Amino acid sequence: MSMSPGGSFVRRIPQQLERIWDTVRDLTTASPSRFAVGVFSLLILIFTALLSLPAAAADGRRTALADALFTAMSTICVTGLTTVDTATHWSAFGKTIIFIGVNIGGMGVLTLASILGLVISKRLGLRAKLIAAGDSNPLRAHGGPVNEGQTVRLGEVGQLLRTVALSTLLIEGVIAVTLYPALILAGIEPLAALWEAPFYAAMAFTNTGFTPNPGGLEPFADDYVLLTILMIAVFLGSIGFPVIYTLARTTWHLKGWSLHTKLTLITTVLLFFAGAIAFLGLEYDNPGTFGSMDAWDTTFQAFFLSAMTRSGGFSVVDIGELYGSSLVVGSMLMFVGGGSASTAGGIKVTTLAVLALAVWSEARGRASVEAFGRRIPSDVQRVALSVVAWGATIVALSTITIAQITKAPIAEVLFDVISAFGTVGLSTGLTSELPDPAVYVMALTIFMGRIGTVTLAAAVAATSRSQLYSLPVERPIVG
Repeated sequence: MSMSPGGSFVRRIPQQLERIWDTVRDLTTASPSRFAVGVFSLLILIFTALLSLPAAAADGRRTALADALFTAMSTICVTGLTTVDTATHWSAFGKTIIFIGVNIGGMGVLTLASILGLVISKRLGLRAKLIAAGDSNPLRAHGGPVNEGQTVRLGEVGQLLRTVALSTLLIEGVIAVTLYPALILAGIEPLAALWEAPFYAAMAFTNTGFTPNPGGLEPFADDYVLLTILMIAVFLGSIGFPVIYTLARTTWHLKGWSLHTKLTLITTVLLFFAGAIAFLGLEYDNPGTFGSMDAWDTTFQAFFLSAMTRSGGFSVVDIGELYGSSLVVGSMLMFVGGGSASTAGGIKVTTLAVLALAVWSEARGRASVEAFGRRIPSDVQRVALSVVAWGATIVALSTITIAQITKAPIAEVLFDVISAFGTVGLSTGLTSELPDPAVYVMALTIFMGRIGTVTLAAAVAATSRSQLYSLPVERPIVG
């Protein structure tokens, strides 16, 4: 009996699908960093299409491509910047899409890629485990044997991935339950608060900063209970899943804390207080921000602004009214961002800590960089330098390009660009007024800022090879 041409074609379809599946499975284990970029790109395209639907807009009209793409980018990359007003432009369906997208993006680039890779390949290969551990602590994953003191050991990667998903749901749930009565006391209708509480919880923990109600947080400017809950949620999201994982295992036993946990918490707290003191000293007499407040209000709002510039994205005062000096301080805080493998962006606090320790060791004439009885290897310092150089290059190119397109004041452009790179979400008001070409540049800045530093660190860590020979030494003049 002869097979018809149609039957032969039908038989070839499963074979082609199997080859495609094998290709994707190989990609998850061969290049998790590249796979992570592909996953985020695909998610952004999907959410752009969803936000372009007429049902996603409050007026029932199709949203312009530039606005839909930018919002999707800001959502998946948990940034919070927007070219349209979130509360009034999007319908309930559109806000639901944003809510779902923020939680997906909040899991992290390589964490999400590792989960999908695990589903596809049924296992995590050695290289994938190395890079998954790298997302947990990019500055500690490097060539050669994995150090037992690493924040997350290879055998614990699967447990970490489960911890990420469960802790996200648990923490956001607790925050939502805590926020609900605070919203009721603030005058929000009980039915509306049932939606706004989990929305604010997700935006706070993922450090995104979208607000579902008109006016953002301005109606809650004097509600210190609600603002304090948001600050705590932002802090938990910004310290990173490895730190949460370590604290959950060791509670307050400081001796059980890893070096990564110590550096993250100490640097985060120092920057929090330093930022607050700086804003307090610079803005206390500014009539557009703190000038009309009493001493207590000024102090609290300075701490709130410091917390939000770390990647939170919420704002009570008008950022466009800040003095230029405060914009510079805010830009510096946003560039640093939060902890590694967190929902925050920036170059990460551990990167800053490693470089600061390297400078301090050099000033004291020490041959090695040490902290808390541990030596930080030189390849970690090289990764930190690479991350800073990568971030500075992105910010510089984006600032020059957008400034040339818009001819806007350079201080405002720089602030919004660093806010995009650090996935913060604060804006001087410039982003909502950008022309389409500048919108696409800003969207690309968000994408590179969110995945660039993490994948760069992981790629450098995973591809570093041992060299069995050394070249002759020659010292160029530096400084």
